[in-house]
Amino acid sequence: QVRLVESGGGLVQPGGSLRLSCAASGRVFSINTMAWYRQAPGKQREWVATHRSGDTTNYADSVKGRFTISRDNAKNTVYLQMNSLKPEDTAVYYCKAQGVDVFYWGQGTQVTVSS
Repeated sequence: QVRLVESGGGLVQPGGSLRLSCAASGRVFSINTMAWYRQAPGKQREWVATHRSGDTTNYADSVKGRFTISRDNAKNTVYLQMNSLKPEDTAVYYCKAQGVDVFYWGQGTQVTVSS
């Protein structure tokens, strides 16, 4: 089992920045890919960014150039640096950890972008 705990969400004004963290514990050696997803009210959960072993990263078009995913293997933590935030970025942000045949979700952290 892998436990994921997200933190760093909050209320920020448009144009502001936030950094989300996702700390993993348990059988972390089984994980090769970490990702962030988000779910806005009334909408389906959508993929935001992925970090794969070897430092390969991918981003949804809606966040490309504004968000950066990174990983600290020593701390078993993945981060999502979010800059130039927009009201449409408002959502609950979830961390996902994926191994060969398993995946795990965190509990989510709320991000609200509003003036």
